[in-house]
Amino acid sequence: MGMVASLSDYHWLVSIHKPLGILILVLVAIRLVNRLLNPAPSLPDGMPAWQRFVAHTSHVVLYGLMFALPLVGWGMLSAARYPIILYGPLQLPPILPHDAVLYAVLRTAHTVLAFLLFATFIAHFSAALMHALIYRDGVFASMAFWKARAGQRTTGAKDDYIF
Repeated sequence: MGMVASLSDYHWLVSIHKPLGILILVLVAIRLVNRLLNPAPSLPDGMPAWQRFVAHTSHVVLYGLMFALPLVGWGMLSAARYPIILYGPLQLPPILPHDAVLYAVLRTAHTVLAFLLFATFIAHFSAALMHALIYRDGVFASMAFWKARAGQRTTGAKDDYIF
């Protein structure tokens, strides 16, 4: 959204947007492999079924969008014959043929998917804060990159986790 709103910095922002999108694609692929090798901790037993469904669905949507968005962007730029310069002379090959109509469709899709990713992230983040600050059921602590202090239980009690 900042890229579109900033006319003076637009070209500079686009020049970093492209390699960042590809970096995100690579990092999400690594993250997905890691998640497949190391499954997420189970959700609390007392969590309602609808919350479990929403949590699982939001994960699938987030991973799907984080894969789709860079690929759609790459395809969009390929259809417009715009190079994706990663650094200096290093650039990605086109993945789709030059086609103005395809470019227009993919540009719209890229925008819609970006807003959908933003909305999904905000919803997921809000749910994480709800678990951390209101429910205090240990769900947030299981997502956090820091772990509970050594010797503490992980029963989900209020004081079992570092916040």
